[in-house]
Amino acid sequence: DGGDDLFVHQSEIKTNGYASLDEGQKVDFEVGQGKKGPCATNVIPC
Repeated sequence: DGGDDLFVHQSEIKTNGYASLDEGQKVDFEVGQGKKGPCATNVIPC
């Protein structure tokens, strides 16, 4: 909440149906390490 933005790949969004997020949408996630730096993993929309 109010932290830095992280890259999230569509394949990391854990939901039924089309995996997409809206700007500002609240999610639970873990921080992983990607090729270009930190990224969000295991993203679950709230």
